[in-house]
Amino acid sequence: MADNRGVITTVGRRKLCMAQAGDAELPAITQMAWGAGGVDEAGNPIATTGNEIGLYQELLRKDIESHEYVEEEQTTCRYAATLEAGELDDAYISEMGLYDSEGDLVAYRTFMRKGKDADIPQIYKMDSIF
Repeated sequence: MADNRGVITTVGRRKLCMAQAGDAELPAITQMAWGAGGVDEAGNPIATTGNEIGLYQELLRKDIESHEYVEEEQTTCRYAATLEAGELDDAYISEMGLYDSEGDLVAYRTFMRKGKDADIPQIYKMDSIF
């Protein structure tokens, strides 16, 4: 079975490294994207590598609606965005990613296909864990 857990991409890790060294400012995570390219022909989630620079088959990208720190240490930030009723109707979503304000994919994950009904909103949350 493929390792499809979310990863911080190489681009994201590079930006973190440069920001901690004081050589660059770290841009905020501002958008979430959904796609249909996260599974193989048999419908199994593909392995994440960290080398992804975009979703394999991006369907929609939206601004992050909210974020929260999920524990007292504040080393995990959970970002949330909603696919509203009428968005991606009848689509099968199998990948998602977080993009920063510079338009770079900084976190990526794949998962089993999830259908999107036309009349039901779906709330997606993705954690950035440090």
